[in-house]
Amino acid sequence: MDSRIDPLAALGLSLGDAKILRNAGGRVTDNVLANLVVGAYLLDITRVLVMPHTRCKMASVSGDAEVHDLIEREHGVDTRSLDFGTDSDQLGALRRDLERIRHHPLLPEGLEVAGAVYDVATGRVSPADL
Repeated sequence: MDSRIDPLAALGLSLGDAKILRNAGGRVTDNVLANLVVGAYLLDITRVLVMPHTRCKMASVSGDAEVHDLIEREHGVDTRSLDFGTDSDQLGALRRDLERIRHHPLLPEGLEVAGAVYDVATGRVSPADL
């Protein structure tokens, strides 16, 4: 969701080359999984790359409680009914998210799944060996 990142340019792709799913923290949520199922069966997706980025707010907090408290303190909105999926262990979260995709019972066998981290300071994409 970070506007500093142009995923197509970062990967050397052009318009129409990829489907892009974006959210806070770059996490694989139930909604992302549902979209991957649609993409795999109806949009010919055969490869998936999960790519969180450095200096991510969702990876720089101690947990969801910190985000809830910040929003309530600064804006007066109670967001405790939401799960933001924060995780300060970004590579651990990426590893778990990749496993969620790899083992999802509705996704086709043979779907290629990989992870990488985008560095917002350099624009470099580093493959994550997970």
